Amino acid sequence: MSEFTSYDELLVELDRIERVSTGRVSVEEVGSSNRGRGMMLARVGTGPKVVFITAEIHGNEKTGPDALLDVLDYLGTSDSTAAQRVRDQLTVVAMPKINPDAASLDRRGNDMTWQEAQSQFPQLAASPPPWNYITGQRQGDDYSQRPGFDVNRDYHPDLEYQPQPQDFPGSSDRPGWFISPETQTVRDVYKGLRAEFGSVDTYVDLHHQGACYTVPGTDRFVTMSLSGKFVADPRTPEGSAFADFAGTYRPEYSKQLNVAAYNALQSAAEQRPDFGNITLYPQDINLPGTGLGAFQLNGSGAVLFEVRGQTQTLGEQHREMLTKTVYIGLDGILSSIASGEVTQLDPASYDQIPPTDRGERTLSRTTDVED
Repeated sequence: MSEFTSYDELLVELDRIERVSTGRVSVEEVGSSNRGRGMMLARVGTGPKVVFITAEIHGNEKTGPDALLDVLDYLGTSDSTAAQRVRDQLTVVAMPKINPDAASLDRRGNDMTWQEAQSQFPQLAASPPPWNYITGQRQGDDYSQRPGFDVNRDYHPDLEYQPQPQDFPGSSDRPGWFISPETQTVRDVYKGLRAEFGSVDTYVDLHHQGACYTVPGTDRFVTMSLSGKFVADPRTPEGSAFADFAGTYRPEYSKQLNVAAYNALQSAAEQRPDFGNITLYPQDINLPGTGLGAFQLNGSGAVLFEVRGQTQTLGEQHREMLTKTVYIGLDGILSSIASGEVTQLDPASYDQIPPTDRGERTLSRTTDVED
């Protein structure tokens, strides 16, 4: 994994970007992981619309941090008209490694025992472990000696929620609990941005998926999948559990943001065809315990990037191309919001993005959902 940015290298690179940006980029530690690693936040731009971007909530999904560093470097140092417009119109807030313990272990789950969570929340002393607690084998990693949580199932749409015993062990179609320090920190950043700006316009979360999915009707491997759908619509009977969020849920805007990323990548495919192998992530999901689901219900346009292959399947193969794919997609989103073009995009174009062909593969249980 030596070509990907390690935690220590991230700190050095963020410090460098802050220095060479001559004040455009500010960096701060906003929390710490369960094992005490600082969770870093970088901020650039002075515009009224906030774009919040997080990466590596799963520690074996490593192109996101590298792409975010490239975005921050560009916005911090470029004097181009495009960069200046983004800085003037947007405030871009980036957290490149929100699960640094998992990143250091190169695995999906964080490094935290159920007993540690119970000690933080005494009301859970008699509760069973949550369904997303990993103690065995997962994606080739053995958690038996160092258990952890899939913290991308630990969010809750109610940002003031406190863990309640009756909500355990829970399930994939129900909210999480904010029991991990990693999700607590991301939530607190989101709440702080809402208090400062009134709302968080856009939330983007950078992930990886399986390595061998294909573009329908072809033998071309998917480079990245996109999605703007994470929960059942709270305005429908299926989403009635979240009816309180019906007034803030903006699915059409999420679709427009995804179209902006897709269009940017299709344009880039004229120079390199791999950038055009973009598909739509499965839409039959209901995951209110993800950051994307929770923040989308709270009014943010939401975008999921699912890059091809975690480290256990691809390692460093295609690292440069995959990182560039993320960068192009992010640039497409930021540019379209800053220019106002995003509101002119047809949400129906989202539904024309080809679905992902997953072949004969089946998921053995709900915890195997990758995002």
